[in-house]
Amino acid sequence: MAHRLRPVGTDFTEDAPIRLRFTAEAEAAPAAVYRALAEDVTGWPEWFRAVTLARPTHGGAGREIGLMGGVRFQETVMAADPEQRYAYRVDETNVPGMRALLEEWRLSPAGSGTRIRWTFAADGTTAFRLGLAAARPGLGRSFRSAVRALDGRLADARRAAGPR
Repeated sequence: MAHRLRPVGTDFTEDAPIRLRFTAEAEAAPAAVYRALAEDVTGWPEWFRAVTLARPTHGGAGREIGLMGGVRFQETVMAADPEQRYAYRVDETNVPGMRALLEEWRLSPAGSGTRIRWTFAADGTTAFRLGLAAARPGLGRSFRSAVRALDGRLADARRAAGPR
């Protein structure tokens, strides 16, 4: 059964009771990474293995996300700063014990590629917090795997486009 979460702003990444941060680098430029995150929402399942459904809602101001295991999120896009940041807040979910969740993807140049920092900011019941703490290693592996897959997908697209 879906339940509404507490609305939070982008500052939640700094003051949430639980803040998980993961960093990885991609060879793709920030513009390409940003487009994949913010503009090609339906493409997420092709590179983020945990995502089974991703589609924009409300003219791109929201997202509907499905994850492996039947988890569902209705989200509001909170920040869409080209080549720098993409953040969204979960408004409704079927995850028990979750009270608030905001995810933020920060992009910065790293040589000719991109440094990607994913922040998972959350609040919930004690059981939820303990479960999320236990899930930290798996979330980190999932993120790093997703970045590698995304980078491979973007490299394939660059090769298909040919020299410029």
